[in-house]
Amino acid sequence: MTDERSRFEVRVTADSHFAWIRTRLSVERTLMSWLRTAVALIGFGFTIVQFLERLPKLRENTGAVFPEAPRYLGLALIGAGIMALLVSAHQYRQMLAYLWGRDYEPIAGIKQAPIQTPLYLITIAMILIGLFAFGAVLLRAV
Repeated sequence: MTDERSRFEVRVTADSHFAWIRTRLSVERTLMSWLRTAVALIGFGFTIVQFLERLPKLRENTGAVFPEAPRYLGLALIGAGIMALLVSAHQYRQMLAYLWGRDYEPIAGIKQAPIQTPLYLITIAMILIGLFAFGAVLLRAV
């Protein structure tokens, strides 16, 4: 019977240390990509609501078939952006916990608290901004 832990033996070498750093930075880049995508979704959703609600006032129209459609589309895009931020923040936290786990502590080279980046705080701030935008569109009197 073989030991499962021996199959994934962690060797502390310069190569493994730099591989750990590359993986850590890859996690950061992944969160930044999710953040960029979510900000675009939230921004497009809010813009669609603002633009398409004012469009009939600029021209004389007989009326839209679905007058609430821009609002629902905007809410869907804003909601998708918020969900993307929540999922990516959860994934980021899980991956950091894994990389800073006991098995990889010798490779990381740091035994103190993990290095924190402002990216997670920016993600939380964007979640709050997205929730505000969602509430503003949802509660807006038509």
